Amino acid sequence: MLAPAVLVIGIFLIFPALWTLYIGATNYELAGPNSVHPNTVGFGNVTKALGDPDFRNALLLTVIYVAGSAVIGQNLLGFGLAWALPRAPKAVRTGTHGLVLLAWILPSTVVAFLWFALLDQKSGTLNALLGNHSTAWLIRFPMLALIVFNTWRGTAFSMMLYSSALATVPPAQLEMARLCGARGWRLLGDVVFPHIRGQVLTNTLLITLWTANDFTPYLLTAGGPNHASEVLPVFIYDQALVGDQLGYAAAVSAILLAVNLVIAVLYLRLLRRRT
Repeated sequence: MLAPAVLVIGIFLIFPALWTLYIGATNYELAGPNSVHPNTVGFGNVTKALGDPDFRNALLLTVIYVAGSAVIGQNLLGFGLAWALPRAPKAVRTGTHGLVLLAWILPSTVVAFLWFALLDQKSGTLNALLGNHSTAWLIRFPMLALIVFNTWRGTAFSMMLYSSALATVPPAQLEMARLCGARGWRLLGDVVFPHIRGQVLTNTLLITLWTANDFTPYLLTAGGPNHASEVLPVFIYDQALVGDQLGYAAAVSAILLAVNLVIAVLYLRLLRRRT
């Protein structure tokens, strides 16, 4: 009975992962002699990556991108909306839900086009609103633009998860805490978070992994200017399809996979300790 599921997992998950590991241990290229008869280099590509300043720059930018737009941005904004909207007027609640969900379900290409229209140097909406028609936001502040963009685009998932989690908090405990004078951060820390800490960790794990593997920044900045927004997925694309270094790109993909596994294990261990 499990054979079809095992077959699907093997074809679409295990085989590609093993193939990536194999390619990453060779000097396989997109064209030329090494595309026909690649040589095995072992951990040579990994050693090359660790000594590559462009790889270290991409790794640092990925950490900034994940921390700013997922761990902090989507988490805080998603929880803030989930906490505040139930007490907002119905029109505000409905409109906010619609806008947030629309940002999440629109195709990435459409979202990128909308942000180009907003941040364009010559005819961008933001420059028109500020009365400044010359600020090149995607060139002067590429990482900040990507962080705000991804926070806006991905908040819907956190908002929905936290809305469901907050519904499990006993209203009697909230009311009792308010009668005892608990407000603001004290109310959240003493009553709310002990009930939803598992959901907080689960949400943080999921959005961290999604953001670390997100290729959408390429649609907005293509990694530029001068590698200033080249996160790891964009770096891998550039090395594989622009630089023709498929073996090197596969090795970097394996490194990214290993980092994802480490993050997942750490989150799961932390979740197990707190539940």
